[in-house]
Amino acid sequence: MKDERPNSAEETSTPATGAKGCCIPSATELSDHDWMADAKAVAPAPADIQAELRAKLLEIPGGFFEMGTRKGTYPADLDSPRVKVKVSPFLISATTVTNAEFARFVAASGYRTVAEVWGWTFVFHLMLDDATRWPETPPGLPWWRKVDGACWSAPTGPGTTWQDKPDHPAVHIAWYDALAYCQWAGLRLPTEAEWERAARGGLERKKFPWGNAMTPNGEFAMNTWQGDFPNYNTAEDGYLGTAPVTAFSPNGFGLYNCTGNVWEWVQDWFGSTRPKGPARDPQGPESGRARVQRGGSYLCHASYCDRYHVHSRTQNDPDTSIGNCGFRVAASKS
Repeated sequence: MKDERPNSAEETSTPATGAKGCCIPSATELSDHDWMADAKAVAPAPADIQAELRAKLLEIPGGFFEMGTRKGTYPADLDSPRVKVKVSPFLISATTVTNAEFARFVAASGYRTVAEVWGWTFVFHLMLDDATRWPETPPGLPWWRKVDGACWSAPTGPGTTWQDKPDHPAVHIAWYDALAYCQWAGLRLPTEAEWERAARGGLERKKFPWGNAMTPNGEFAMNTWQGDFPNYNTAEDGYLGTAPVTAFSPNGFGLYNCTGNVWEWVQDWFGSTRPKGPARDPQGPESGRARVQRGGSYLCHASYCDRYHVHSRTQNDPDTSIGNCGFRVAASKS
């Protein structure tokens, strides 16, 4: 990990300043080239399995839509002003990839995630039975604990398992891990424009996939933080950590949990989304250091980071692994 840090939204910024926190020392000497090579070396699944996985995707109509917001909370996020883009029809999964789905991939391919190669990853302190057992933290971020043996299959460390939450999103997923899954499945990550088009569910200029009210009709519609971040989560929405991928109601296109729950990796390098004039099927910058993540997570809270809107975005190095990072998959229609 070149610049190993927790997610740069909840974990490295504050609403007051938007300033990034300190970075964490590198845990591995593997280069980006090595990670990419490992991901692309994954053997594709048999044709019938790839066809099965593709058949589960939802078709999203093409067309123009306004990407971004009028004025973002964090200027460095580059999510404002709005810009009109056009996307071609495409396919996308209704949910993020689940633990059970990722386990199927690992069993078939033998792939080892970035966190498994390192031998550790970061776990949010309230997820641990005894956080004092894991005293090592990133500078200035005491709520994240370096836990040896934690990874997608042991999400809170040794002795834990994904099997009690098969329908929850796979977490501790680096961008390279998501790429490896796509290589096996015959799919791809959505572009950022595709992701936002699908997440909006056909609505325009709304804060959330269902409208502008955070709790429509007084009901929770997504999994975020309630209480005093980072010390106490009342879990009024029903979840202290991740929620099942089909928790809450889907949006107008049939997608679940596009805001809250877990940050979702997309294809694009991080940079401005502002092309000159209307853009068709924008792909993001041609190169960069960090990849884009969308949608916020179960740790988002207005007192610390309100990046739980449908336009919200953040950036992280592609080898970043942490307990609120997941992904959903996509495909071109033709």
